[in-house]
Amino acid sequence: MREVRADDLDEAVRVMLEAVAELEDRFPEARITADYTGGTKTMTAALAIAALESERVRLRLVTGTRGDLIKVHDGTQSSLVVSAEGIRLRRSMAPYLAAWRRYAYGEAAEGLARLPTPQTAGLQADLRTLRDLSRAFDAWDRFDHAAALSLCEVYRRRLGPVMGASLKFLSLLASVDNPGVRAPAWLWDLWLNAQRRAAQGRYDDAVARLYRLIEWTAQWLLAGRGIDTSNLQPEQIPEGVPIAPNREGRYQAGLFAAWQLVAHHLGGETAEFATREREHMRDHILARNASILAHGDTPVDRLAWERFSKWVEDAMIPVLAREAEKAGFRMTPEQLPTEPPA
Repeated sequence: MREVRADDLDEAVRVMLEAVAELEDRFPEARITADYTGGTKTMTAALAIAALESERVRLRLVTGTRGDLIKVHDGTQSSLVVSAEGIRLRRSMAPYLAAWRRYAYGEAAEGLARLPTPQTAGLQADLRTLRDLSRAFDAWDRFDHAAALSLCEVYRRRLGPVMGASLKFLSLLASVDNPGVRAPAWLWDLWLNAQRRAAQGRYDDAVARLYRLIEWTAQWLLAGRGIDTSNLQPEQIPEGVPIAPNREGRYQAGLFAAWQLVAHHLGGETAEFATREREHMRDHILARNASILAHGDTPVDRLAWERFSKWVEDAMIPVLAREAEKAGFRMTPEQLPTEPPA
């Protein structure tokens, strides 16, 4: 017998949890039953809370035929095991599903995979679906678009119309066809990925992706003119662009030289951007160059990320969007989800 103060829910739950732990230690093979038929409202609530903390405890109550909500008819009483499997599962899944809010899909997938398989078929399906979708978006977040698409296709109906545009986008990212349209889609995906890293406070990773986005955009624009920045022809290099042959005798353009080539070969608004924003681009990339992921040892802070990403969003993304639309890709897909589908 243990006594607690009346209507002290915290104390009642603590004492009951201790009692359950002791019983589990003393009788490791036993099944523990918690009957909440009688008692005060506080004691009933405390018993239910404590029972839900252990898979070995099952809830039970005495019920019967009712004419109202006050009492059951005498002689009709029977003991009933109350299913709490769904409640336990939802409570167990909650912290892992909350990881979606931080785009931590891998963390969610690993946590969900460790949960015991429910006995109820419907709950089994719910756990399996959320685990697989966590794996799918984790793969997408790691640029493994083919694996992500394979998992998402199984649950296309569950994802519904809200994710329809995103699945179409994912299909394009995973496609081996139509590289002219796929390339700007990859660039857009990289931009969204950089934002996710920043949302996690991983600013060095985010800025490294911005650098790659700027470099890759120039490479893609030049490739559309038949110019390969990894193997330039001497006649493709205008006077004043400092590109010397490497050890193998090949002419290769780094980021800044590539944008000088864009300014020379493309013309129009894109060339104007390359010329006008050259120094701004250089200033922002200094933050990346000081990062340990580049040439330095200075962590990129939030302010540096915000300045760099704002310049990309305001100055470069409109250029990329315009050129992408010419290639047949409209940059409208939204960010990856922060909540699992209902």
